Amino acid sequence: QVQLVESGGGLVQAGGSLRLSCAASRRTFSTYSMGWFRQAPGKEREFVAAINWSGGSTAYADSVKGRFTISRDNAKNTLYLQMNSLKPEDTAVYYCAARPIKEPVVTGYMSYNYWGQGTQVTVSS
Repeated sequence: QVQLVESGGGLVQAGGSLRLSCAASRRTFSTYSMGWFRQAPGKEREFVAAINWSGGSTAYADSVKGRFTISRDNAKNTLYLQMNSLKPEDTAVYYCAARPIKEPVVTGYMSYNYWGQGTQVTVSS
């Protein structure tokens, strides 16, 4: 089992940037593929981005493509989400998720076994 702790959320103006981090508890972090999801009030949890074990393969939701970048540092057991050109519609609780399979990158939330507690991102207009 792996424990995940997100950080880096906050309040930012539209057009601004934030970098989310997700620290994993296990040294076997490099054997997990990872994802970011978000959930806004009254909406279902939705896929944001995903990455394979090495960082060599990624996937993004159309709504964030070109603005967000997912990356990982396996030496630090940490997953990142760099968010640029933020929009009010990006406001949500952001969750990182892990699945104990290196490949492939998947976008469905039910494919992920472990979840962090979430971090709030609020984008003001």
